[in-house]
Amino acid sequence: MLKIGSHISSAKGFEAMGKTAVRLNATAFAFFTRNPRGGKAKAVDEEDVKRFQKIREQQRIEAVVAHAPYTMNACAARSDLREFAENIMRDDLQRMEYLPGNFYNFHPGSHVGQGIEEGVCLIAECLNRVLTGEQSTTVLLETMAGKGSEVGGRFEELRMILDRIERKDKMGICLDTCHVWDAGYDIAGHLDEVLEEFDRVIGLPFLRAVHLNDSMNPQGAHKDRHAVIGKGTIGLEAMVNIINHPLLRDLPFILETPNDEDGWAAEIALLRSYYREVI
Repeated sequence: MLKIGSHISSAKGFEAMGKTAVRLNATAFAFFTRNPRGGKAKAVDEEDVKRFQKIREQQRIEAVVAHAPYTMNACAARSDLREFAENIMRDDLQRMEYLPGNFYNFHPGSHVGQGIEEGVCLIAECLNRVLTGEQSTTVLLETMAGKGSEVGGRFEELRMILDRIERKDKMGICLDTCHVWDAGYDIAGHLDEVLEEFDRVIGLPFLRAVHLNDSMNPQGAHKDRHAVIGKGTIGLEAMVNIINHPLLRDLPFILETPNDEDGWAAEIALLRSYYREVI
């Protein structure tokens, strides 16, 4: 079964997200743990979560990939911004235990002139302070486009972070197709080779989710502008190859394309039509 869905608004709670997933025919989805620009999260309503879990079972929603706010920068130059990121992550991971066994995805951050080495160390130090042996959530570092001073535009940078993590069993990678394309990896013409490089540098067991996005940019542009599936420079054929690749096909795929609910439902239906079930 293709595990696929989109970002769904969390504004009306978990049950509402479940109902939206049903309308989209989604079997996975993502949501922001709080306003994408940061700020205080709403209190969790346990009864709302229970109603969602019933919908999840009926709809066969296989994975929930929570997304940290974009403003969270674990390797900021200012200590108050790093503390803000750490507090958000710690709070989010505690809240994720209401949905045990899922994923928490975040952008590693931007080193803002401190250099990759310092950025990597600061990110790892933050993670080592917030990860616990008791948590059931897997934290995902997202592959980035390499825009500006972003950390994570190369597989080697993500490996450098992982090497410094004490609880590697709580870590994984979310591969964003637009980001890696914009970072220079040719997933359209040489997907096998890119995955071989990922395995050599990071290790395929760390790959736990995919953000499935086309790109408005040429390969290697380092700009990060998502496009609707099949309407960008990566193309529909490459997307079909990705969802059917034996090393990727069982992962949850999350659409972050510039669309509305009708558009995401159409993309999900399109990709399902190209998915080859393995008996």
